[in-house]
Amino acid sequence: MGCIQYSSYSCRVETFGESTTTAAPPVAELHLHIEGTLQPELIFALAERNGIELPYADLDELRARYEFTDLQSFLDLYYANMAVLRTEQDFADMTRAYLARAAAGGVRHVEVMMDPQAHISRGVALETCVNGVASALATSEEEFGVSTLLIAAFLRDMSEESALEVLEQLLAMKAPIAGIGLDSAEVGNPPSKFERLYRRAAEAGLRRIAHAGEEGPASYVYEALDLLGAERIDHGIRCMDDPALVERLVAEQIPLTVCPLSNVRLRAVDTLADHPLPAMLAAGLNVSVNSDDPAYFGGYVDDNFEQLVAVHGLSVADRARLAANSVRSSFAGESRKAELLAEVSHWEKASVK
Repeated sequence: MGCIQYSSYSCRVETFGESTTTAAPPVAELHLHIEGTLQPELIFALAERNGIELPYADLDELRARYEFTDLQSFLDLYYANMAVLRTEQDFADMTRAYLARAAAGGVRHVEVMMDPQAHISRGVALETCVNGVASALATSEEEFGVSTLLIAAFLRDMSEESALEVLEQLLAMKAPIAGIGLDSAEVGNPPSKFERLYRRAAEAGLRRIAHAGEEGPASYVYEALDLLGAERIDHGIRCMDDPALVERLVAEQIPLTVCPLSNVRLRAVDTLADHPLPAMLAAGLNVSVNSDDPAYFGGYVDDNFEQLVAVHGLSVADRARLAANSVRSSFAGESRKAELLAEVSHWEKASVK
């Protein structure tokens, strides 16, 4: 079967006085689940290619299900739609579709999370999902101008034993992963459940990140830092409930990968106007803007920036700061970081002329 063709995208444009600039600066995207980039059109295309009968009559019926009441209601649809991913080509096509769209929206480096357990549990070989995603990432800089790293994310609502088993398999096959993460249903699944997993990852020289403080309490952020040795916290918005935690995060400049549109769609905050991102910036926290699962949450990184500008009036300086935070918080090499920081500086200067 041939590859799925990718549509071309154009960045939205915003006017500031007499100058014109894209709302989103060049960024590193640090909080992105590749399975969460499956657009409805691609779901139907892959289902047709693989002879899978979907439980939706058409695109409109599928789109109608994208109204979520909480994290679990999203996860139910998220895992159901993964059924169309069967072959290495499927995983590669999904990844290239994301890279094409992300590049058009200003993403210059991305650290892609994938959920191997979610695929193994439905009978897809570990090699199939890893090799499919990795094959697209291997040519991403040449094809799209986007440097990449791959992170294996583990499902916190599954056992630590399952995660350890998969990690050992990844290490044995020399999978091209830069680190591990922790995602899925947070409430009732504290970071402390995975201490051995993170200790093993550290022994193997892998970088370590973890979702904490999205729906779960601020105490989960402490656990992720102190028990798992997490170098970066995904989400982390509940830190604002604990002034002592905020003080520590500011002092240590721990990166927080914030996903505003995701937080609204999953009802972690009521509206974008209620989102704590401006307060987090004002407090001196090391925050960046990311899309999480853009096919489900109404937008990619540039869409998040555009709506933040519209609702909160983020200045050019604010956006440049968020972009620089994303680059410095990435696991990219120092030369790549320097290159991207120069791009951010150029964007900021061009945007205020």
